[in-house]
Amino acid sequence: MRKLKNRELDRLSVEEFKQTEKTPIIIVLDNIRSLNNIGSVFRTSDAFLIEKIYLCGITATPPHKDIHKTALGSTETVAWEYVENTIDLIEKLKSEKVIVASIEQAENAVMLNEFQPQTNQKYALVFGNEVKGVSQKVVSASDLILEIPQFGTKHSLNISVSCGVVVWDVFAKMKRT
Repeated sequence: MRKLKNRELDRLSVEEFKQTEKTPIIIVLDNIRSLNNIGSVFRTSDAFLIEKIYLCGITATPPHKDIHKTALGSTETVAWEYVENTIDLIEKLKSEKVIVASIEQAENAVMLNEFQPQTNQKYALVFGNEVKGVSQKVVSASDLILEIPQFGTKHSLNISVSCGVVVWDVFAKMKRT
């Protein structure tokens, strides 16, 4: 067995990426402080052909060297938009029939491993602040809450790790249906 070289990875060009059909997932970042986390979310979103990222509240926007450091150019491929108020965005998405799912630990949360996305349905996955999580107002406005099952002592994952886990799981389930 040998590692593949970069030229063997069948990477899309920026133009090919923009023309490719996207996964019906939108990422919403609710007041993310770390520019490295923002960049990592862009990179994950590129990997799974995410439709769009919304950067809300205090979440920084490209171009920024610290976002670029972890995004590795994915800010040029993944569509993104800044929206100041997360609740306004949630209301807009819901009016467009997008199911809004906050990733949080909350009453009546659906465990990620038990979640099955509906066929032909677009989802917005909301990830929250590194300290406070998704704001209570956004949790209350969401259609559902998804929780990543955790079994250790911390019950806390970095937002970029949470995004990778959730996006991969939902992507894989969507591709199976």
